[in-house]
Amino acid sequence: MVLNVGNSRLGIGVFVAGELKHSSRVAIADGSELRRQLAEAWKLLAWTQLPAVAGASVNPAAQTEIEAIVAEICPSAVQWVGRQLDLPIDVKTDAPAQTGVDRVLNIAAAYEQMGKACVVVDAGTAVTVDCCDDQGAFVGGAIAPGVAMMLDALHERTAALPRVKFAAPVGAFGRDTHEAIRQGVFHGIRGMVRELVENYATELGHWPEVIATGGDAAALFEGWELIHAIAPDLIFYGIALAYAEHHIRRDEGR
Repeated sequence: MVLNVGNSRLGIGVFVAGELKHSSRVAIADGSELRRQLAEAWKLLAWTQLPAVAGASVNPAAQTEIEAIVAEICPSAVQWVGRQLDLPIDVKTDAPAQTGVDRVLNIAAAYEQMGKACVVVDAGTAVTVDCCDDQGAFVGGAIAPGVAMMLDALHERTAALPRVKFAAPVGAFGRDTHEAIRQGVFHGIRGMVRELVENYATELGHWPEVIATGGDAAALFEGWELIHAIAPDLIFYGIALAYAEHHIRRDEGR
């Protein structure tokens, strides 16, 4: 079982024989539903030999809570990437320990599939646009506000702008306030992504493939020619990769 502890949601994935058999998301604040979904996911592994739990987290407070719940449900303790498990790729940022583990794992999973320089756009609470080189090393990226954060800021920091539910805009012009806000957020994020990918391509010397993930990826990028694929479960594959490679290296070193 793999766990991705985000800012507001827990992602749960179950791998059997290397294949993702189950994935779900639950609000971290909903304690009873979180517990139920963890228990249901673990049941899918109860028949297997030596089932394990691996996780990644960008939310230390929630990580502690989830770790305690897992301990009640599962006989296996969570092995966290960056603690018990090594990162599966090199990180060439100025401060690797401060680089978000979710960003690194998304890139690791994308590179395993593509085998060349690529970009991952993760559209969640924040939008991250990260890149690896042709050797698979994480070279850096960008972090910007996500859709909900932009919409909340426009409503909360202005006197008259309404709170808007996000959807892909229709047409070229926002003909009322709600549509104007949607136009700004939608094209603001896509324009940023395009500009960043062009900058990365200049540095790399060739155009990288772009993979999108995260809860808002489909609404933002579905059908866009810049995006090679939308992979909502990418982080699960990154966590599983970190677990597998760590234990392969450990076993080889014995």
